[in-house]
Parts: sequence; structure tokens; C-alpha cells
Amino acid sequence: MEYNLLDKINHPCDLKNLTNEQLSELCGEIRSFLINTISKTGGHLASNLGTVELTVAMHKVFDCPEDKFIFDVGHQCYTHKLLTNRKDRFETLRKKDGISGFPKPSESEYDSFISGHASTSISAAYGIAKAFELQNKKNYAVAMIGDGAFTGGEAYEALNNAGRSKTRLIVILNHNDMSISKNVGAFARYLSTIRSKPSYLKLKSIVEKILRHIPVIGKPLKRWLEDSKSTLKMLLYRSTFFEELGYTYLGPIDGHDIEQLTNVLTRAKESNSPVLIQVETIKGKGYPFAEENPGAYHAIAGFDVLNGGDNVVMSDCYSNVIGSEITRLADENEKICAITAAMKYGTGLHTFYAAHKERFFDVGIAEGHAVTFAGGLASQGLIPVFCVYSSFLQRGYDQIIHDLAINNKHVVLCVDRAGIVGEDGETHQGVFDVAFLSHIPRVIVYSPEGYDEAKLCLNKAINQDNGVVAVKYPRGGDMRGHNLSISTNFSYVDNNTNMLLISYGRIFTNCFKAVESLETQSVKLSLLKLTQISPLEKSMLDIALSYEKIFFVEEGIKTGGIGEQLCATITAMGYKGSFCTIAIENTFVKQGDVPSILADLHLDAKSIEKYILQEM
Repeated sequence: MEYNLLDKINHPCDLKNLTNEQLSELCGEIRSFLINTISKTGGHLASNLGTVELTVAMHKVFDCPEDKFIFDVGHQCYTHKLLTNRKDRFETLRKKDGISGFPKPSESEYDSFISGHASTSISAAYGIAKAFELQNKKNYAVAMIGDGAFTGGEAYEALNNAGRSKTRLIVILNHNDMSISKNVGAFARYLSTIRSKPSYLKLKSIVEKILRHIPVIGKPLKRWLEDSKSTLKMLLYRSTFFEELGYTYLGPIDGHDIEQLTNVLTRAKESNSPVLIQVETIKGKGYPFAEENPGAYHAIAGFDVLNGGDNVVMSDCYSNVIGSEITRLADENEKICAITAAMKYGTGLHTFYAAHKERFFDVGIAEGHAVTFAGGLASQGLIPVFCVYSSFLQRGYDQIIHDLAINNKHVVLCVDRAGIVGEDGETHQGVFDVAFLSHIPRVIVYSPEGYDEAKLCLNKAINQDNGVVAVKYPRGGDMRGHNLSISTNFSYVDNNTNMLLISYGRIFTNCFKAVESLETQSVKLSLLKLTQISPLEKSMLDIALSYEKIFFVEEGIKTGGIGEQLCATITAMGYKGSFCTIAIENTFVKQGDVPSILADLHLDAKSIEKYILQEM
């Protein structure tokens, strides 16, 4: 498909001489390009459709890459990538060796900071702005952060710290009432109040304009009003929360009006102290299906453009199976509560919400708070279940230790997207959960294989275990490829050999296939599938000690993993045999489809088979 303007844009400087009318036309072309491309590649659609005009205006007004743009979460950077010489590679979006779905400095000089998690942009932008100041550079640092990311505590920490400075920092608050699910909390209501009652802000702008033109006393009077706590100020010149923190507040601005956006961004450049601009946008703008249901089109696989809505269905997957099972257990036990960090649909808790709304808690993008909040619920005899993506649980690590484990509170962590997740790349691969959870005293960790085993572990975690219990499971569906018994501890197959293969979770299916193939070559191994992976059970250790050669395979980081722990444990018990571990070496795993990544990491069945033959 040919585009009149977009095809001529290779660098941001190509925008400088375009009129507002041409920029608006360009925005329409960008939306068309994004819808058509993402329908084939998959990716984050709704968030990018909502920030087209805003991103175009930023590149019109600022001079990137000398000026630095920091996108919070980063999934809304597609327009930025289109305008910075990556349009011709967009069909490789989120694919192996293709362009990332998030900002990535190694990919382009126009990407200033890697971001894949929420609430970090103001911290990073303030650091960049302060560095500019120390180096006597006149460049700008601009953070684009959504109101959803303002449910995370780091955003407030940075806002507070930067606000008292005189550093030239520009924060753009993209307000669309959404994170992935609908936004929650008092701050969301506050922003909506500002949007619905902009009259005092208009009055403030008029007052400022008048005062600037009054000779001699105008500027002093303006400063007095800004600093005063008088009744006159409250009546005439009321401040926003942001102004009280030290920011020049501009807004709210129509985030789909190019002229308004370029004007307000130009005005922000004139300030030598922190500025916050509130921009009102529509998530999914320009594609009716996404506007109507932005949550479903937040991150989406390929779809039919004309009939998009018919393709967005809740497919059978671990998230939905676990969510339904928590709901079933809660039907029987009124003590069970469910917690999500702005991921009601992503973690399958929409069924719980429908059935037990009073026991469902969406805390926003605030994983650390969610963990401690769960501890508070547990301290009063309730049984909280926190469903969270593995890579996001990392943000609650201290709270798991300090507020749950040390307090010995019974909280169940349903760790979704554990292991390789694929196209979202380094920031989202769930490969660290085993290493950081299994080292914490009093924490039980289950890694079931298949839906039935997952439900069995969840039931035991909620109704029988004590303390902190984690049940981890991968993205996608049940790939179990054998008929071994299901268990909450371990399953063992003795094939009358001196070699043993041990694994856990979904990767055990690949191990089973490898062992089957080896049997056709007259190579026999016994199999030990762990379900409870921490703490290690004594009866399982005794089995391992009886073999001369052990192969351990895990879909997680090698250092601190179960393989290392098992090897150290049985060695201390007197094991004299050979122990070989296949795991993810100490690296960050790049994007790609899951099967390709597993093959690259030597975790597919053929690679496991080949490794065993080499080590025999």
C-alpha cells in the first residue's frame, strides 16, 4: 500500500516543514499503516493508535535524537519508530532479529532508554535532564507517561523528586482512563475531574496573560499568586496537584489536535523548570473495534481488519484455566480473595470479578503494594491469591521477603507467563522467578505441567499449604505430551538404567520426547518430573542419589536455578556421579516466537537429545 506523506518520511526532520493540515493527513496514514501491519504481525495496537498525533507533534517540535524521548512502558512507541527510519522493517516487528515492540537504543539512536515495565519514565527522564544540566547541554528530556502508569509508586517518587528541582524536564501525561484494564483508584478520578472541569484552568491562563502585560507589577503579582495560600488564590488561581509539587501545569489538551499539541509543546520548551502537560486521548483511536474494546486490542495476535471484533476471543490458556479454578474454589470458600495489578483479563481473573466482585481487588500497576496488601488481608485470616506476570512480580521481590515470608503469611502467588514468553523480548521473559523465589525461606514453589496438574497444585496451595506459595505456569496452552501421572510433588519413571533426566514445567514435554527418541537408538534414561520444585523433597533427593549420571533441564536462568541447587544439595549428601545442567545461561533472552527461542537456547527436544548423546 502506498502512502502520500508517510512514504516520504524517513527522519523526524522531514516533519519540520509540514503544515498542520499535512500533519493531520500524515496521522491518518500512520493509523492505516499500523492497523494493516499489526493485523499481520500482532503487537500493541490500541495504545499506539491513541498516541499518533502526540508522537507526531513531539517530533515536529523537538529535535530527536539530541532531545530524548522516554516512553513509559514503551509499547506505544510504534509511531516513533515509523518516523525514525524503521518503516521498511515494520513487517519484522517483534520477530526474531526484527525490530522490537519497545524502545531499544541498540536498535536506533532515536531510542534513548529501554522500557517494558510501567512507571519508570519520569525517573529516567529526570536523570537524563539532570545529566544535560551538569554537562551544560541545552537539550530536552521528555517523558510520555500514561495515567495507568501513575498507579505505580515509582512515578510519584520521581514526580516528587524532580518537582523541587529547577531542572528543565517535560512530562507528558497521556490521559485515556486505561492501563490494560480500566484504570482504578483516586488518582484516576482526580484526572477525570480536571478534564471535566477545565474552566478554572482557562481562567488561570487568562489571568497569567493579563498579568504578563501589566508593566512593573504584573510579574511580581503573578509570582505572589503562585506562592500565596490566600483565599484570593483559591478563588481565582487554584492550583493542581502537579503545581503544588513544583510543576508548571499545562492542560488538559486535546491529544488528537495537532495544532493544540504543537502549541503547548512549544510553550513547554520555554520553561527552565519542570513542566507537566495533561493530554486527553482515546485508546484505540481510529479503529472502531479497538475504541469499543481497548483492553482486547492492547496486545493482540494477527486479526482480520474488516472483521476484527470477531477474532478477539478468550482462548483456552493457562491464565483462563487458573482464573476459572480460583473462582470455583472461591465459590466454596468465602475467605479466598483475588488480586490483580491492572491485569484482570490478562491473568484470567475476569471470571472471579464477575462472580465475587466484593472479594476482587485491582490495585493498578503496583505490584509491590499488591504483595503487601495481600499480606494485610492474610493477617486477618483471609486467603489472598495474587495473579501476576512473572516479569512484573520482580517488582515485588522485597515485599515477598519482608512482608510475607518473614511474617509467615499465607498468600498464594499465581505466577503467569513464567518461562519464555516470546515476542515481547528481554523485558518480559519470565526466566528469573525460580531463582529469586526458591532462595526465600518459607516459600513453596510449584511448577505444574498441564492444566490438570496446575489445578491440583492451586488447590493444595490454597487449602492445604501454609506461608507463601507460588504456582508458576507459562503463557499459552497445555502442551503436555505424555501420560505420566499428575502430582503435586514428583512423578518418577524407572527405566532400569544408570542415567536420569530431571525437569519440571512445560519443558518436561520436550524432555519426554527426547527420551523417547533416544530409546529408538538403544539409549535409556529414567525420568523424574518435579512439580514441587522448592523446597527439594527428601524422597526425590534419594532417587537422584541412586544414579551415576544426571541430566537436569530447566526453562529458567541457570545461576540460582533448581539445577544448581539440586547439584549442590546431593553433592553435600555424598553424590559422586556426573551432573549436567541444560538451562538459560546468564543472558537476557531476545524476542522471537517461543519454539525458535527454545531451540536457540537448546531447550527443544532435538537439542536435549543431542546434548545427552554428546555427554554420554
